Amino acid sequence: MEKKLKVGIIGATGMVGQNYLRLLAGHPWFEVAYLAASPKSAGKKYADAVAGRWHMADNIPPEYAGMIVDDAGIVNKAEGKCDLIFSAVEMDKQSIMDLEEEYAGHGFVVVSNNSAHRYTEDVPVMVPEINPAHLDILPEQRKRHGWDKGFIIVKPNCSIQSYMLPLYALLKAGYPVESMIITTLQAVSGAGYPGPASIDLIDNTVPYIPGEEEKSEVEPRKILGSIKGGRIVPDDNIRISTHCNRVPVSDGHTACVSLKFAGKKPKKEEIISIWKNFSGPPQELNLPSAPVPPIIYRDEIDRPQPRKDRDAGKAMAVTVGRLRGCNVFDYRFVGLHHNTVRGAAGGSILAAELLLARGLV
Repeated sequence: MEKKLKVGIIGATGMVGQNYLRLLAGHPWFEVAYLAASPKSAGKKYADAVAGRWHMADNIPPEYAGMIVDDAGIVNKAEGKCDLIFSAVEMDKQSIMDLEEEYAGHGFVVVSNNSAHRYTEDVPVMVPEINPAHLDILPEQRKRHGWDKGFIIVKPNCSIQSYMLPLYALLKAGYPVESMIITTLQAVSGAGYPGPASIDLIDNTVPYIPGEEEKSEVEPRKILGSIKGGRIVPDDNIRISTHCNRVPVSDGHTACVSLKFAGKKPKKEEIISIWKNFSGPPQELNLPSAPVPPIIYRDEIDRPQPRKDRDAGKAMAVTVGRLRGCNVFDYRFVGLHHNTVRGAAGGSILAAELLLARGLV
């Protein structure tokens, strides 16, 4: 790409914002030109704003260290500096909705990591390999708000990424799924910083994460839904029951999945072949962050494992294994993804790459 698209990050000093900067350093299509965060960080150089709380393994990319952080709540500060905003602000739900809509109203394309707009009927919840057709709702979104060129898309909850691609690959191959029971083992990084107290997780698991089970049961239906009457109508054909657990793992969400097909079930070898040969628009368009292949199947009896498999495919691939028959449903398997890359900043960047490739920004 001859000229890079200028992008901004609001919520740039938090863990997700830091991950955006780490992943966008040297990106072939995007140039970070604007950083904003809370009023207490405004006016500081970025390195000073995150002093003592930079949580990435790599050092702050030097091109960002001296950038001045603006107040994310003053939207016109971003005007003329960038065209697309990655949103990772940490506020209450209504405040996030209002702020993201204000940015869109000022003509910015907003790609949000937040959950605030996931239930908004004309806002796509994007998994680029699965539902790029939902981008067709954007004219309706603009019309409803009276926006000229701005719009909002969001990425889904991080806990569902371990099984949405394997599930969709089977649906795409013509094998509808009737029911799923899912148990997630979610890394502490999914809770942000400082996350759960160490005394709660050392030698322990916590079988409750506020809001996770509800998100994990609702969002897949919207992602698999269709546009009707100017809104995204969820697919209610699949029944989903989830158990979400916080476990003492740094990065990498694991999902243990049992599923039942609605009709004829494929053979085990066919399922593995479907997963290994699956690809979607990000792979076909050769998007910079797209993993090839997007689904990796491991034959070992004890894989996937977070420490060994979370970084597969630039930490953007979903690794599956342990496919076998189920005594209650038809099959069971284990899925794994990197929750702070594929499940957060990396997934948003991939969605933004799709927007640019489709000429929507």
